[in-house]
Amino acid sequence: MEKGALRGIRVIDLTTILMGPMATRILADHGADVIRVETTRGDSTRNGLPSRHFGMSGFNLNLQRNKRSLSIDLKHEAGRQVILDLVATADVFVTNMRAKALERLGLDETSLNAVNPALIYCRANGFGSKGPYGNKAAYDDAIQAASGLAGLFSAPNGRPTYVPSVIADKVTGLYVVQAVMAALIHRYTTGDGQNIEVPMFETMVSFNLVEHLRGAAFEPPEGPFGYERLLSPARRPYATVDGHICLLPYTDDNYREFFNFIERPDLAQDERFSTHNARVAHTTELYDLIAEVAATKTSDVWIKFCDEASIPAAKVLDLSEFANDPHLAEVELVQIAQHPTEGAYKYVRDPVTYSESATELRRHAPRLGEHSAELLEELGYSAEQISGLVAGGVVAVSA
Repeated sequence: MEKGALRGIRVIDLTTILMGPMATRILADHGADVIRVETTRGDSTRNGLPSRHFGMSGFNLNLQRNKRSLSIDLKHEAGRQVILDLVATADVFVTNMRAKALERLGLDETSLNAVNPALIYCRANGFGSKGPYGNKAAYDDAIQAASGLAGLFSAPNGRPTYVPSVIADKVTGLYVVQAVMAALIHRYTTGDGQNIEVPMFETMVSFNLVEHLRGAAFEPPEGPFGYERLLSPARRPYATVDGHICLLPYTDDNYREFFNFIERPDLAQDERFSTHNARVAHTTELYDLIAEVAATKTSDVWIKFCDEASIPAAKVLDLSEFANDPHLAEVELVQIAQHPTEGAYKYVRDPVTYSESATELRRHAPRLGEHSAELLEELGYSAEQISGLVAGGVVAVSA
């Protein structure tokens, strides 16, 4: 029997690029039957390089695993009808298309609720629909800028900077998963479906303010926005004799151990460093001091001391070095699988472990339209009807 907490749940995935597909991939990893709805040309992420075959990029191999692919022309009335037939069998519909485009296609909340009143309809968008930015286009960089994330770098770096990761897409994707899971529990207890909106802008502002609301949490404010320790230009990986490390004493005990190790026990009583609040207020002085002493020893010496003293520390690794990390090897986070058409490839398993509802690789990323005929058959379409849809360009099937 297939594993996963969401086995038996059907999800219609009408999403593109990364945020939506990542969210639905997580749902698929947890056992949901995720049906990936793509145009007859496929999502643009299919065609990135490098790849071994057109339409099967390395990006696509991990993002679309455990899903089935339906390739269809939604602008054709017969194509729209196929989606409505699918929705009637579904539990969840996830999309990141703009509201006006969905309305034109007749795939908005009202239309799909009429087909399936118990449906959980989740739309992820750039900005909340009730605000003045509701119809603005949005990609990760724009949301990093608008949410204040890029601006946070101005304090330590002197200029706004983008995080070198599509972090707004990925954080919002996790919120999509959370929202769908909560709505499934709500439906389980009440029988009711619901409509969900997950806006990137509001999600990232909320995300950024967790620690940076600070003194502005009070009304009137007791201090400015921003957590001083994180905004210090001295907060950075430290150079050692042979590399760079994160060296992060945090508690009072950590600092006493650290000051003893560098033969400066007197600093534990220094009013600048004796308490957490004092250390935050003097972050730059403290971190400059740590940088100075870090450069006097090798990374291995620091890691050995920190591990013995329970002080958080880690070598700064390049992404290419993860393959040689002994911990990741032991927990088998990155695994090798054999795709039926693409050959051997690496995939990153779901990082969470479960005692009773484990995730697993059930399906390799599908070719475009690989399951179109299979899904239509499940919906009761005859062989003649399927052939007609394919001949008419409404549905595409993989070669």
